[in-house]
Amino acid sequence: MLGKLFKSRPGKQPGHVTVNLNDRVQPIHRGEIYEDPLDAFLRAKKLGAVDGGGSLLSEVGEIQYCDVEVELTDTNEDVLALLVRQVEALGAPKGSKLILGAGKEDIPIGRNEGLAVYLNGTELPDSVYAECDSNVVYRTFAELLGKEGSIHSYWQGPTETALYMYGPSFERMHALLSNFMASYPLCDKARVVQIA
Repeated sequence: MLGKLFKSRPGKQPGHVTVNLNDRVQPIHRGEIYEDPLDAFLRAKKLGAVDGGGSLLSEVGEIQYCDVEVELTDTNEDVLALLVRQVEALGAPKGSKLILGAGKEDIPIGRNEGLAVYLNGTELPDSVYAECDSNVVYRTFAELLGKEGSIHSYWQGPTETALYMYGPSFERMHALLSNFMASYPLCDKARVVQIA
C-alpha cells in the first residue's frame, strides 16, 4: 500500500521504487537492517523516504524474499545509483533488484552471498535437545563469522530451525562454521544451503 507521494520539484518527477531483497529476514530484522537506516539516509540527502515493506512466505511460512518500498523525489540515474550503493552497503545479497515499475527494466543489485543452516528439530536423540541450545549455535556462529559475514535473521519451522547468514563468500562462511558444526551435537543432521 502506497503512502503519501512526495510533491514534485520543478523539473523533477517523483517515483516509487521497490527494493526487492533476496534476504530471508523477518519484518523486525528487515526494519533494523534495511528500512530504518535506508530511510535515515534518504531523508538526510533529501532524496525521499521508505514507505513500508513486505515479505513473501513459502507454504510452511519460511520467508523467501522481502521488499522495501521507497518513494523517491527523483528517479534519475544518479539518484538510483546512490540508492543502489546504499542498499548494497547495508548488505543486500546477490539476486536482489530494484523494481522501477511498468515499462522499466529491473536493476539487478546485491553483492553478498547467503548461507542458511537448517538445524534438525525432530530426528536427533531427546538428550541432544535437552542438553544443547540453539542460542549457543547462534552466538557461536556470530563469533566465528567475525567480519566475514553476519546473521541477518532466523526462522523456526515445524521441523527445522534456520539461521540465515550473509557475507562476501558462501564458501568462506561455510569453512568458518564447519568445525563447530561437526563438534556440536545440535548441528548433527543439519542442512547447509546456499541461498544467495
